[in-house]
Amino acid sequence: MTPEALAALSARAYRHMAPWSAQAFAETLARPHALLITTEHAFVLGLVVAGEAEILALAADPDHQRQGAASAALTGFHAAAAARDATRVLLEVAAANTPARAFYGRHGYREIGLRRGYYRRPDQPPDDAVLMDRALP
Repeated sequence: MTPEALAALSARAYRHMAPWSAQAFAETLARPHALLITTEHAFVLGLVVAGEAEILALAADPDHQRQGAASAALTGFHAAAAARDATRVLLEVAAANTPARAFYGRHGYREIGLRRGYYRRPDQPPDDAVLMDRALP
């Protein structure tokens, strides 16, 4: 997927936060440790550095959610990160994003911390970021 396609998909999928711009995707993809896994209707973008992977963005097309695309992308991300010698994956997710938190929980993630007031939201109080991680085999 191009940065423009990633931005368009994130704009459709992100309900709890502002979507990434094409420029933000391009800048992240240009980083030497970037890892992008895509399926036809989803993507996972992260970094793999010094034995750890961090998920920066995951999105699934709303018209294709709950059909396995995001799970396939996440499973692919885990495998590719492990192939780069990562032993752990970290992420943060908005506390109000209950579906995403449940999704990650089904994939073996556990909640390990909280960043209060991390996500700024227009016309609403800030939302907390829930930190999650899981080990890679």
